[in-house]
Formats: sequence, C-alpha cells, structure tokens
Amino acid sequence: MLKKEGLPPPGQRYGRKFIIYADLGIPDVDIERYRLRVNGLVERELEFTYDELKQKATMEYVRDFHCVTRWSIKDVRWKGVPMLDIIREAGVKGEAKWVMFHCIDGYTAPVPMEYVTDGQAMVALYMNGEPLSLEQGFPARPFMPNLYGWKSAKWLNGIEFIADYEDGYWEERGYHEVGDVNREERFKDFSASRQKKRPVL
Repeated sequence: MLKKEGLPPPGQRYGRKFIIYADLGIPDVDIERYRLRVNGLVERELEFTYDELKQKATMEYVRDFHCVTRWSIKDVRWKGVPMLDIIREAGVKGEAKWVMFHCIDGYTAPVPMEYVTDGQAMVALYMNGEPLSLEQGFPARPFMPNLYGWKSAKWLNGIEFIADYEDGYWEERGYHEVGDVNREERFKDFSASRQKKRPVL
C-alpha cells in the first residue's frame, strides 16, 4: 500500500515534534578529529572532514521523516551530500549489494544498495536550515526518504559497501532487514514488536 497524497504512509500518524532515541547513549563528538570514512567494496577508500562534507552538501529537499514506532514528522527540510556523489568518487564495485552505516556510538544499520542509488539518498548535515543538533545526529546521518528512521543512523562516521546482508544494531533485535515505510516492513516477525525503542529526551 502506497502513501496517499497529503497523508502519512500506512500505519503512521503525523506528530508535531521529534522523539529522540539513543539506545547506546548520546556520544561526545570532537569535530576537529571527526572523519567520515568510506570503505569496503570500493576502488578508492575515502575520508572526509566535516568541513569537506559541508563543501559537498549540494542536495536539498523537503521529505517526511518516519519512525518505526508509528509517528512521522511532515515536511522536514534536509540538506547534505548526495550518496550518488560518494558512490562515484569511491568507485563502488558491482558486487556491493548492501551498505553498512557505522556510527560513533557503535550503532550500525544495513541498507540495500537500491535505496542509496535511487537519487534521493544523502548524507544529511542540515535539518530545517540548521546544522544537525547533537541529539539529531551531529555531524552527519544518512537519510533515505522511503526507509524508517532507524536506518538513518545518527553520528555517522563510516560507510561500508558490502556484498552480503549483515544484521545491524536493531536488526539483531528483530527489526526488518530493509525497513521500507510504504510496505510497513517493521519487524522480521511479530515477536520482535516486543523489543521497544525508548526515548531519551
């Protein structure tokens, strides 16, 4: 079932403010030492400082944000680095079928390649005209409009291209491998719905 114009996707409802989740705690970020590393099945491993990422932040659009716990935020303005630019610069190999996002706090999230090559995926640096707050994942987080928010891994510091699926943090706890919003891919099975995300703010 697809989203109808003006309505949230199936099973979602619009809220007025974000609920902040940080299951592993909100990390300290030393922006002077921060690096985003790109590796795995690539021709060229890459490394970016925060300032270098800001110079590459050419993609901007308005898209809703959807949490797997059934709330959505309407019309969020995102700005960041197009994932397609990173893919081209790194020379990602054809055998790469998944991307594993790695984060400062140790969190990981796998995403199928088709969701990072659809022309909409970005490494987001800004939200609603401002740099991401620390609670929202400063300095960077991936954003794929058609996936639930747990795939938009906060405090991003690594992008690894891999051939085969591997569980990330929430997938190990029963969340769906893909997490497509329009298909309501929330859990691998119903028992996983008992594993609750708890807000920190």
